[in-house]
Amino acid sequence: MMRFLIITVLALGLAVPTVEPLAHHGWSWTTGGNIDLTGIIKTVRLGNPHGILTIDVEGEEWTAEVGQPWRNERAGFEDGDLVEGVVIRVIGEPAADPSEKRVKAERLYLGEREYILYPGRD
Repeated sequence: MMRFLIITVLALGLAVPTVEPLAHHGWSWTTGGNIDLTGIIKTVRLGNPHGILTIDVEGEEWTAEVGQPWRNERAGFEDGDLVEGVVIRVIGEPAADPSEKRVKAERLYLGEREYILYPGRD
């Protein structure tokens, strides 16, 4: 009887459809193409699961998702590089919904210095 119960529970567990998480991580929410934005950093939130910059691009507010802390460090960022008031150029994949004004940053530029967050995504 116990064996039958265990097999039944396992079978039911396998029969229940899985639900995909509603998280936005990864690249599925982007267009697959690149855009190039230059603006002034208005707000910064660095940390996990990834950093978020709010950027004023010619009067429009854009959200740029930058890398996780380890990715930003690997790209060469140091404390104090990504701060409010800094002019930044962002190249990356925009949201498929243009009204979102959101981009997943692949490369960032502070002045002439390039920071590559996702090598090989050109």
